[in-house]
Amino acid sequence: MSEPNAPQQGAGAQPGAGTPTGPGATNVPGPDAPFNPPIAYGEPGYQAPPVEVTPPQTFDDKTWDDVKEARREESNAGYAPGEAPNVEYEQHDGPEVIATGNGHKSGLIKCAKCGSTDIGFNVVKGALYCNFCRFEWQGTSAVTAYHLNAPIGELRGLTIGSGSENIVPDTDVVVSFKCSACGAEVVVDTANAMQARCHWCRHTLSVSEQMPNGAVPDAILPFSLPKEEAVKRIQDFVDSRKFFALRKFKAEFSAENVMGVYLPYMIVDVNARMNMDGVGEHKVRTYQVGSENNRRTVYDADQYRVARSFELHVDDLTLESAADKADINVHKNTNNIINSIMPFDTKQIVEFDPNYLSGFSSQRRDTNVEGIAGLAAGQAQDIGRYQMLPTLKHYDRGVRWDHESLEVVGERWISAYLPVWLYSYYEKKSNGNELLHYIAVNGRTGETMGSIPINMGKLFAAAAVAQVVGTIATILIW
Repeated sequence: MSEPNAPQQGAGAQPGAGTPTGPGATNVPGPDAPFNPPIAYGEPGYQAPPVEVTPPQTFDDKTWDDVKEARREESNAGYAPGEAPNVEYEQHDGPEVIATGNGHKSGLIKCAKCGSTDIGFNVVKGALYCNFCRFEWQGTSAVTAYHLNAPIGELRGLTIGSGSENIVPDTDVVVSFKCSACGAEVVVDTANAMQARCHWCRHTLSVSEQMPNGAVPDAILPFSLPKEEAVKRIQDFVDSRKFFALRKFKAEFSAENVMGVYLPYMIVDVNARMNMDGVGEHKVRTYQVGSENNRRTVYDADQYRVARSFELHVDDLTLESAADKADINVHKNTNNIINSIMPFDTKQIVEFDPNYLSGFSSQRRDTNVEGIAGLAAGQAQDIGRYQMLPTLKHYDRGVRWDHESLEVVGERWISAYLPVWLYSYYEKKSNGNELLHYIAVNGRTGETMGSIPINMGKLFAAAAVAQVVGTIATILIW
C-alpha cells in the first residue's frame, strides 16, 4: 500500500517536483511548479558559469592543437555568445621541461615516523633527522629521479628542470602562506631563508613549492664537510700567509666567523659538434747561418692544412647563476676565488628539500638560462680545444686555427644549490677604494683558496732584499 501523494510506478506516472526518476536523471519541476525563467546576460543577478581550467598534466600525451582547443573552450566559458575574447596562441618550439617539483607544496614537512616538523641535517652522515624521535633518512638521488644519467649523445634541443625556468620579473621574494597546523599566516623572505617557525604553534614551515623567483632549485648538494674542519682549513690558509698580511687584518681575523652558504649554480650537459680548421707546422731541421759574430738559427718546417671535426659531450658543466658572484671585477671583489674550489661531486645531488638548509644560509638564483648560455657554449668550446690537443702532437711548431665553430645539438640545464664555507673581509684602502676578500672552502671536498689583504710595503721590501741577495750571489758565482 502506497502512501498518499507518493508517485505511482508504471505507465502514466508523473514525477513530483524535484523527484529523480532513475539513474542519471535530473531534477525536473513538476507540472504545478512555478516557472522561473533564467536571468539573461547583462540583467541584474546574472551569474556566469564557473571557468574550469584544465590541469597541465592532462596534456602529457596531447598535441599542441589539443592544448589550443582546450584553452579556447576555457576562454569561451562564462561569456555571452559572441563576446568571448579572441585569443591567439603563439606556436613555438619551447624547451622540454623536467618536472622536478613533484607536486611539493610549501608548508609543513613532517617526519615520516612521528609527524614532527622539527627536522635537522647531520653534516657528517649527510642525513636528515627528526629532533623529536631521532629517525634518520637520506634524500632521493636527483640523478636517478630525473634520469640525468641518460646518454648526453641523445640530447636534442633544450631541456631544463622546472626549477630552472625563467624568473618572472617583479615576482615577490617575500612569500606568505597559512600554517596548516593552526591556520596562522607565516611570512618567509626567500632572499635569505627558506624556512620559518610559526609564531603560534611553533611548527617549522618550509618553502618547497617552486615559484618563478629563483628561490627553489631543481636539486641540492648537501654539505659533507663539518664546520670544524672548514675553520681549521681557513686558519691554516691564513697562517701560511700572515707574514705579508695587513696588521689590521691579522688583528680582526677570526676563522670562527666562517659561514656555510648554499650558492646557486646551473649544472649543464652539452651535446655538440665542433669544427676547426687552420694551418699547422712540423719542424724538419734546424741549422745556423751567418758569420761568427752574426750567426742565427734557422728552422725549416713543413706546413699542413689541419682540420678537426668531432662530437663533443660535456658532462656537468657548473656555472654560477647569481649575478653578483658571476661578476669578476678584481678591483672590487675576489669572486674568482669561488671558482678555484671546483669541482663539486655533482653526481651526488639529491631532490631539493629545504631541511638541508637548516643551520645554513642560501642565495637565490637571479639569472636565466639565456643569460649564461653564451658562457656555457664558450666553456664547452674551451673543453673541446683541450680534449683535441693529443691529436696535434705531430705539429711541434704549433697550429694556427683560422676558423672555429660549435654547433649545439642538445643541452640539459638543472639548477642546484652547491655548498661553500665562506669567510669574507672588507678592506678599505688608503685611497678610499674597497675590496671584498673571500676565503672559500668546498663544502664537499675541502678544497681551499682565498685572498687576504697584503701589506704592500713589507712585500716590496722583501722583494728588494731578494733582488739584492740574488745580485750578490750572481757576482760571487762569476
